[in-house]
Amino acid sequence: MTMPELTVYRRRGCPYCSRMRRVLNRHGIVHREVDIWNDPRAAEFVRSVADGNETVPTVMLRTATEQRQWVNPNPKWLMAVVAADAPELTGGPRRLWSW
Repeated sequence: MTMPELTVYRRRGCPYCSRMRRVLNRHGIVHREVDIWNDPRAAEFVRSVADGNETVPTVMLRTATEQRQWVNPNPKWLMAVVAADAPELTGGPRRLWSW
């Protein structure tokens, strides 16, 4: 089975991206960040899911069975989705959140 992957597409200076990073890091969510200003393919992906815009953060969750993406999701909502659908990225299914 393939390990799930959470990717956050971001750009420098974006306060929403900074908030997403802080929340995910504070709660130990394993993720990868890609700066769309440094990666043209990443910018192209973001435009493809954000109606032609470079709206960040755009987040992609890839599991063994599917790939989903969201444009500027609420970080706490995203943590709940990851905990339910990719608990390996949270440190396991017994992790408790203190929101």
